[in-house]
Amino acid sequence: MRTFLHCVFAAAAFLCAAPAATATEIVDRPELGKHFEAAGVSGTFVMLDADAGRLHVFDRERAARRFVPASTFKIFNGLVALETGVIKDEDELVPYGGTPQRLKAWERDMSLRDGMRVSSVPVYQELARRAGLERMRRYVQLVGYGNGEIGDVVDRFWLDGPLAISAVEQAFFANRLARRDLPFGERGMRIMRDILRQDEASGHDLFAKTGWGDNGGIGLGWWVGWVEREGKIYAFALNIDLRRDGDAAKRQTVARACLTALQVL
Repeated sequence: MRTFLHCVFAAAAFLCAAPAATATEIVDRPELGKHFEAAGVSGTFVMLDADAGRLHVFDRERAARRFVPASTFKIFNGLVALETGVIKDEDELVPYGGTPQRLKAWERDMSLRDGMRVSSVPVYQELARRAGLERMRRYVQLVGYGNGEIGDVVDRFWLDGPLAISAVEQAFFANRLARRDLPFGERGMRIMRDILRQDEASGHDLFAKTGWGDNGGIGLGWWVGWVEREGKIYAFALNIDLRRDGDAAKRQTVARACLTALQVL
């Protein structure tokens, strides 16, 4: 198992490393477990400090395990939409289809920006259909996103599989976006950075996206992004099991507690 985990971590670093990180030291952070325990959830947390060449990890085994990216894939989906020109900018309205949706907030046409804010599934499914299966497959494989497998259903592969990604890989991907080191145009990455902005607090800026998927009948919650502080970038990814009402809100609570403990927030 240890050899397998090292291979997964090494593969993530090889596929997604930024130029600033010539080597990555894995630093286990068992003390972060108290934040998961306090919230009553199980999960993993990863923070990449690429400038220092360190990957801080709570629960190394789970951090290397791949899950569906769920709505965190909206980051990638938006980048592809902007790159391919299937949407002209972040404010163009995208139709949701006119059918009843799981959330009433999704039952309207909306822009890339508003669709990200309410995590609209139908709007981003429309963008994926416009981009098409082959272009989606090409970009997923070009970036080295997770297992690189999208199957044959262009508007469900990030929700139902086969696409899957680990917390380690999520952090490396976020690091590359923050550094604008992805094979997308500067404009698209700048727009996505602006859309993902969460906090503009004194001393730091935080950019992130939530996700809610399924893991064998158990809910899976993601929070993925990065913090910019004092000219440095700290990319992170958290995933937790969502077993009870109210667990979804704990994604940000636990991740923020971990970032604070690591003196990033």
